[in-house]
This record gives sequence, structure tokens and C-alpha cells, in this order.
Amino acid sequence: MAFGFTPNYVEHIHLDNLTPQQFLVLAIDISKELSWEIHYISEKGLIATNNNGGMFKWKAKITIRIEDEIINLKSESLGSEMIDLGKNRKTIAQFTNKLYDLKYSFNAEEVEKKYEELKPNFPSEENDILNQPSNAKGSINNFFSILIPKENFFITPILVDVNIAIFILMIISGVGFLLPQTDDLIKWGANFRPITLEGQWWRLITNCFIHIGFIHLAFNMYALLYIGLLLEPYLGKLRFAVAYLLTGIIASLTSLYWHDLTISAGASGAIFGMYGIFLAMLTTSLIDKSSRKALLTSIGIFVCYNLFNGMNAGIDNAAHLGGLISGIIIGYCFYPSLKKPDASNLKYSTVALLSIFIITASCIVCSKMPNDIGKYDQEMKKFASMESKALECYKMPQYTSTQQILSEIKDSGLYYWNENIKLLNELDKLNLPQKIHTQNDKLIEYCNLRINSYRLLYISIKDNTDLFKDSIKYYNNQIGTVLRSLKEK
Repeated sequence: MAFGFTPNYVEHIHLDNLTPQQFLVLAIDISKELSWEIHYISEKGLIATNNNGGMFKWKAKITIRIEDEIINLKSESLGSEMIDLGKNRKTIAQFTNKLYDLKYSFNAEEVEKKYEELKPNFPSEENDILNQPSNAKGSINNFFSILIPKENFFITPILVDVNIAIFILMIISGVGFLLPQTDDLIKWGANFRPITLEGQWWRLITNCFIHIGFIHLAFNMYALLYIGLLLEPYLGKLRFAVAYLLTGIIASLTSLYWHDLTISAGASGAIFGMYGIFLAMLTTSLIDKSSRKALLTSIGIFVCYNLFNGMNAGIDNAAHLGGLISGIIIGYCFYPSLKKPDASNLKYSTVALLSIFIITASCIVCSKMPNDIGKYDQEMKKFASMESKALECYKMPQYTSTQQILSEIKDSGLYYWNENIKLLNELDKLNLPQKIHTQNDKLIEYCNLRINSYRLLYISIKDNTDLFKDSIKYYNNQIGTVLRSLKEK
């Protein structure tokens, strides 16, 4: 399988016992026999195109150039393709096989007569485009052309451009080029269960457009271009765009369900969804049987490799699987409308029903999905508020009366420390990571130390005694130790 910005195949053959004139006539006859459309003929060779039709309407430009005793044969894919699945090589092989059959059986006189008939129509040597060197600038232009929307390749370049533009904006704002901080990713819309399920549903989509560094972006955009060039001309703008977004949402939901504290970002879930759609198409009769094996091999290797690689730490394989499976299902749902391309009502109704079903199901799943981490974060805000109220007794003015101080310690301080212990005991019943349960134990210890300190402080002020001074100091030192250990975590 050839892969590049413009897939092509080049082969050099010798004239052997043929003259350049004989070869040219034979090349024209072979081109006509292969149903190639000849666009240009000169003394130096010819230029033709080959349209194989089929699913991708693949078309190649064939250039045959005669240089002394060497014939340069080149087949180059046209359009915005990045892959040719070996078709350029097969095109050249068709020509050389025909040439081998003809070059030992042609009639020399008849060939010479045909050449003399062609000769008056040849361009002059200085105007012959086959004498002109190839333009390297064209390759550069072709590189950037894959980022420009075209008639049958419209949505994919837009998706790639949006992803690149967002990444550039992230870098300009100060986000790390190779390894962004987790806080920056969340700020820009990463998927994170505790906050996504607390009402920030838009993260199910936005996380599909942000990336964890340049390498992450580059690999994903490469994969998106690959599948987009294959699939979008076949699905069309609407189906491709809707499928990308829907599989992205399902991939994000799968990640939320699977992970409690994983920050998920990147287009790979949606990209796996598009590969899933293509895999579904490959199991139907929609794709030419001759192309199916090569495509299955190519797509299968990509999917298996990336799923296997996704088992490494730091890669959200749950999103990959969610996108892939949902893509396969959506691909089969698209089958009836793809089978009847003229039935526009069937296409629109399929897209509408799929969108309504998946969005509704996603809302239901999100509402039923437990979010103990999110609940814990919300309750800890209450903890912080009550802690602040409990510490007010240390902030009272110097002229405050003894009675007011005692009331603040007893009715406010002790009350809120006990309420925080009740809160932490309730939170310990949630399904939380062991790290958080350990942190809760430390916080309960912290609250109990505060309670012991406050009780002794209350007695000391009430009885105007220094008997508990050392004990209060001891508890305060213990409190400091616990707070430092909590900060270290």
C-alpha cells in the first residue's frame, strides 16, 4: 500500500529491441486497449488518465516518458488521496504485461505507418511538456491542499483545521507545547468525570478538539486525514460530520464510565468511530470485493495496533473502544441509505433518528452514572466553609468580652468541628479511591484535635487558668503535623 501526500508508483524499463518510435505507437495502442483516456502525445511519450470507478472513483494520471533507451512509467493518484492501496503499481503492471505480449508480435510496417500519421501533430521540442523538469513546488502545494475543503473532501479538512487552530490558541495562551498541565487541559475543555457530570456536559464534545501536546495532535490528525480521505467521499458531508460528533460523544461517555479520575482529551475516540464505520462497510457489498481485502488489512492493522498500544499507561483505551464499537453500529445503520443513494429522505431520517437516540441515551446515561468524586468535591466545599466559621474565634477583636469568646468557641467552633466530622463520615460511605478515604481519616483526626484543643481553651478562658497551656500547645503542634501531611498528599 502506497501512502503519501500524492501516492504514485514509478518504474523504469528498457526498450530492448524496440525503437522509441515503435514503443510510442505500442504505448498508444495499449492505452486504448486499457480504456485509458489519452490527453497528450509527443515524440517523448504520452500522458493519460485511468478511471477505475468503484467506491472511491479512483483516478490516476499515467505519464510515459521516453529517454534514450529507458522508458519512465509513472502512475500518480489524482484528487486529494493519501493512499492508493497498490493501485498505481497495478496500473503500471497492466501496461507492462500488455507490452510484453505485444513487443514480440507486432507488425513493424504497420507500426511505422501509424507513427508517420502521428508525427505531424507532435509539439515542437521546446513546447513539449514532457521535456520540462517536474516542479517541486507542486508537491508543497499538494501538501497544503489536504487542509483545504473540497467538494468530496469537505468536513475532514475543516475538522483538522479546527483541531490545529485550537492547539495554536492553547500554545499562545501559555499551554505547554509537548506536555500541557492537567489544569490547562481542564480549562480548555478536557473530559473529567467529577466536573463533566456536575453539569458541564459540553466537555463531551470539546475534549474531542483539544490535544495533550504536539505529538498527540500530529498522530491524531494523520489518522483523521487517512480515514477521512477514504470515507468522506462515500458518506458525504452530513453523514460524516454527524458520525464524527456522535461517536465522539459516545467515546467520551465510555471514558467517563470507565474512569473516575482520568482527564481525557483528543480526537482519537471520534477517529476510532470513523474507523469502526469503515470496518462495518467492509463487511457489506457496498465496497468492491477486489478492494476489500487490502482495506481490511490496512484498517485492521491500524485498529489492532492502537488498541494494543492503548493498554499503556496514560492512554484512554476506553474512549477508543467506545468510539470503535459505536462506529461499527452507526455504519450498519447507514447501510440502507448508502445502498439507495438517491433516497435522500432515508438518509436524512436515518441521521435524525440516530442523533436523537444517541443524544437522548447519553443524557439518560449521564443522569444515572454515579459521580461520587463530584459529590465529594461539592461536599468538601461545605467542609471548607464550616472550617472557616469554626476558626472565627481566633479572629475576634481584642476588646471582645469573655462571654462572647466562650460563646463563639462553644456554639460556633465546637459545633462546626463536630458537623465536619459528621460530614466526613457520610462521605466515607461513597465509592471513592483509597487515597481519598485515607485523606478523610486524616481530616477526621484534624477535626478531633481541634475539638480537644477548643475544649481545653474554653475551660482555660472560663476558669482563667494556665493549667492546660502545655496540653493546648501539644494539640496545636499535632494539628500542624496533620496539616503538613495533608498538603504533601
